[in-house]
Amino acid sequence: MRCTVLLLAVLVASLCICASATQVTYDGRAIIIDGERRVLISGSIHYPRSTPEMWPDLIKKSKEGGLNTIETYVFWNVHEPRPREYDFTGRRDLVRFLKTVHDAGLYAVLRIGPYVCAEWNYGAFPVWLHNIPGIQLRTDNEIYKNEMQIFTTKIVDMVKAEKLLAGQGGPIILTQIENEYGNVQGPYGDAGHRYIQWCAKMAESLNVGVPWIMCQQNDAPQPMINTCNGFYCDSFKPNNPNSPKMWTENWTGWFKGWGGRDPHRPAEDVAYAVARFYQTGGTFQNYYMYHGGTNFGRTAGGPYIATSYDYDAPLDEYGNLRQPKWGHLKQLHEILISMEKVLTSGTVSNTSFGFGADATIYTLDGASSCFLSNTNTTNDATVTFQGIQYFLPAWSVSILPDCKQVAYNTAKVTTQTALMEMKPNSAESIIPEQLDWQWRPEIIKGILKLANSTFTSTQLIEQKQAAADESDYLWYSTSVVIGKNDPSHSKEMVLSVNTTGHVLHAYVNGKLAGSQYAANGKYQFVFNQTVHLKSGRNYISLLSVTVGLQNYGAFFDMGPSGIVGGPVQIIGSGNVTKDISSSKWLYKVGLISEQKKLYEIDNLKKVKWHNESLPTKRAMTWYKASFPAPLGTDPVVVDLQGMGKGSAWINGQNIGRYWPTNLASQDGCPSVCNYRGVYKPENCPTGCGEPTQRYYHVPRSFLGDDENIIVLFEEIGGDPKDINFQTVSVGKVCSKIEEGSTLQLKCPSGKSISAIEFASFGNPEGQCGSFQKGGCNIASALSAVQKACVGNVSCSVSVTEEVLGSDSSCGNLHKSLAVQATC
Repeated sequence: MRCTVLLLAVLVASLCICASATQVTYDGRAIIIDGERRVLISGSIHYPRSTPEMWPDLIKKSKEGGLNTIETYVFWNVHEPRPREYDFTGRRDLVRFLKTVHDAGLYAVLRIGPYVCAEWNYGAFPVWLHNIPGIQLRTDNEIYKNEMQIFTTKIVDMVKAEKLLAGQGGPIILTQIENEYGNVQGPYGDAGHRYIQWCAKMAESLNVGVPWIMCQQNDAPQPMINTCNGFYCDSFKPNNPNSPKMWTENWTGWFKGWGGRDPHRPAEDVAYAVARFYQTGGTFQNYYMYHGGTNFGRTAGGPYIATSYDYDAPLDEYGNLRQPKWGHLKQLHEILISMEKVLTSGTVSNTSFGFGADATIYTLDGASSCFLSNTNTTNDATVTFQGIQYFLPAWSVSILPDCKQVAYNTAKVTTQTALMEMKPNSAESIIPEQLDWQWRPEIIKGILKLANSTFTSTQLIEQKQAAADESDYLWYSTSVVIGKNDPSHSKEMVLSVNTTGHVLHAYVNGKLAGSQYAANGKYQFVFNQTVHLKSGRNYISLLSVTVGLQNYGAFFDMGPSGIVGGPVQIIGSGNVTKDISSSKWLYKVGLISEQKKLYEIDNLKKVKWHNESLPTKRAMTWYKASFPAPLGTDPVVVDLQGMGKGSAWINGQNIGRYWPTNLASQDGCPSVCNYRGVYKPENCPTGCGEPTQRYYHVPRSFLGDDENIIVLFEEIGGDPKDINFQTVSVGKVCSKIEEGSTLQLKCPSGKSISAIEFASFGNPEGQCGSFQKGGCNIASALSAVQKACVGNVSCSVSVTEEVLGSDSSCGNLHKSLAVQATC
């Protein structure tokens, strides 16, 4: 009897496992999940670029925006910072993130890589790989392949143990090996081809039970599915007719580099690209990014990638809806999902109208759905299709689920626009309250006198090799004896340093001689500074600073950083040169206070802080202050305007590098953004002449209810007196809707519409934030909108003369309604 009961229990358990398992297959038309052919709409959210407390809300908003899948990379260097020392805690908790996706009822795509690019430091390779003798990364090298296989297997075993693969009832329906290797494969030659073959075999041997993908890999071996990345992938074709057409990265914007402007990609263009992709047979597309987030700590790559990774994504850096992009795409997703069966199973036919206008008809079981597209970048088109006339704006796609009525046009944005605003910490004050700062210097005297070092060498060593990326900072220190009769001796001499570092600070005899950083993101410069050297022994210390390690390109891992090889020279009168490159150099990795973790709460009281004579414009200085957590639940930022360059910590958590003195170019920001035509990041930027980044995200989970501590390390000199904390929220919402449609406005977080700042029914001009009345303005529209909206969280207004009024002076004008409201 006991055996029978046990057998039944095992049988029931087996049936439960089978019932919860999800089967994922594919053919040339679709990803097939449990026998259902699917249109998959995905968005990238990178778990380390947000916090576990943010994940449920980000994923909830993604689902509400019409996504059914979440995609993420796996970041090797955050999980294995040192060989076989693994970390999956906090923001690194991959399992918790995937379970949050699963709890929301969404699928997941796990891009293991483990190289990711992603504007992440060193492409997410741990730098200790670089320092293994005989290793060559991303090629047919046994040492590298062994390390890659160990980590990849570690991740696969982890998700298997947690039953996160689809075949186990988990959310993961696709896995990726390698990443965009095809873009750089050429220089690796035959070894690169062998490496890709090995990647495929190794991945298959892990038996994940779901398909593997390789993005940007035209020679991906079967059964790998090769996929497309880019701003547009409608013309992409898989390398096998039995592989579905997949778009793993639809770039919703672009990343921001120090010294750069804020790039924006219009909602109309993103929607156009998506619609064209599904019009031409696409079955899976992923927004990169759907939420970009923040490069906390030293995770930003580059060099010169900013701390903000907002990416102009549908969810902004702080997790707010970016309107109208989020809403405009949500409407598109609803239409596409409604057409899922016909898009993945229907027969396809095409009709060309000429001059860039085309129709694509999908037919299934006697019913049809249609796309009408106009790829012309300047000229609108009017076409007759199946006996009906349609107007097609330039660079747009119209979708007709029944092939008769236009349900959506990519160029016609009907969802509201939201204008974000920063509010001071205290609701009562207009001017943010000043913080009570304390300070202390970074202790460098010993280093400058050659009394403190990590190791010595008679060579100028590459910074990755010397520091293993334990810090941005590496000291190179030596001494040089100048004799009175030395041929190079003169009152003024030039210290010349050839460096591949990103920033260099030079000290001579204990005093800062000068600083320089590589311009325009270049990786190499020559520092030349006139210095005064005395007869006898002189001390020279060079502080080399990295600002994110290179993350992309063929052999990017071999790109040098630091003062590798030099030369370092003293140039005297008559251009007589003394080369000190082979002198005895003392190396010190990192800052002393950094190594002592001065920024951690428990360590702040272990050192002396000064209250008096707060220094400003003083390099190599630490500052700290306490502050209360801003009221409410809105996202928090710290305004670091006035500071130079450095890093910031909140309650011991590193919120990233700051550099507000690095300004964007004065030129190149158009007053009006034209969405038509092939998008480039330089098309629609903002922020000309402004700091690349002034505001830095402070996640609410980093804050305590009572006193909080901010710690800054200022590298080049700044003034902290104006630093303040603010909250980010929607300040105004607005919309411009054509006659015959319905205006819909909504304030977020339960806030009500407090005022209508602008309302014009006629031919209003301008855009959200700068509306103006045109020649036709029906005055009664303002009171009608106020009556419908003020005091309500949301409102709807029919854009008709019956509701808004009429004026004979407007004639037969096809009118529109523009409204701007305060939340």
